[in-house]
Amino acid sequence: MAEAVGANNSLINLTGLQKAAIFLVTLGQEKSADVLRYMSVEDVEMLTYEIVKVDKVDTTTRTAILKEFQEMIMARDFIVNGGVDYAKGLLEGIFGPQKAVEMVSRLSSVLKGKPFEFVRRTDPQHLVNLLQFEHPQTIALVLAFVEPKKASEIVAALAPEIQSDVARRIARMDRTNPEIIREVERVLERKIAGLASEDYSKTGGVDVVVELLNSSGRSTEKFILENLEKEDPELAEEIKKKMFVFEDIVLLDDKSIQRVIREVDNADIAKALKSVDEEVKNKIYKNMSKRAAEMIKEEIEFMGPIRLNEVEEIQQKVVGIIRKLEESGEVIIVRVGEDELV
Repeated sequence: MAEAVGANNSLINLTGLQKAAIFLVTLGQEKSADVLRYMSVEDVEMLTYEIVKVDKVDTTTRTAILKEFQEMIMARDFIVNGGVDYAKGLLEGIFGPQKAVEMVSRLSSVLKGKPFEFVRRTDPQHLVNLLQFEHPQTIALVLAFVEPKKASEIVAALAPEIQSDVARRIARMDRTNPEIIREVERVLERKIAGLASEDYSKTGGVDVVVELLNSSGRSTEKFILENLEKEDPELAEEIKKKMFVFEDIVLLDDKSIQRVIREVDNADIAKALKSVDEEVKNKIYKNMSKRAAEMIKEEIEFMGPIRLNEVEEIQQKVVGIIRKLEESGEVIIVRVGEDELV
């Protein structure tokens, strides 16, 4: 049954969702639709449910909600432009101390953002100075929230004996209790202001380490992987598999591809090419003799269906050969951020 919101209902008894529903009803269909486009499916569903329940909204309630919305926009602008203390001072002058505290508190949880926001705005060298004396687990937690490029710069600047330890800890992270995140932020914000997260946040993982290493120089990558192989061989192998996939063969120069082809049977090449796109196939074909390329194409054509896991196994075998050839200096993989070859 539709719910009528009468003049005798105080605004304080309405939930935030109800206020939002009334606000959208007040905006009208077209403008409300524009607003909803920026929301998640879950939020749209909840708001739609509340909108359906709203039947009549008296002018007093409608006006009060619009006024509250205007005040919140004003408070948000003050906080974004000048910080919480600045906003509180201005709002106290306009609305009085009690109202100012209420408005700032209401916005605080919305404006917190992601954990360690201050890290993303800080110069890498300053972060090295800040983190170098921290425990490796603390460093790993912070770097898990940093973009790979900056994280790789920080890891490269850390003492060699802790680089692989930090990488291992990032890879082994999954989800971190917000209380721990808040405590680490509290300690670090003595030097740099930070923001806390209210939700369990996904941090670290193998993919983060892979991105970090792909953005690092070859010497840093080699050092970390060698140490990981000693401490945790399975983790090292998992990271190496994700660092270079078969499709990345297009990153090799022609001479390197020709060297790889000499190490792989034609039957394996045909199976490895079974599931890849034309770019990868053409990169291989152009580095073979015309006759050899035709033979591979014919073998693929007459091969028939083949299990995907069998294809992936062969592709991984080729990747292993590529990595061994790279370690011996016989092929070169151009990584993101490295100088081009001349």
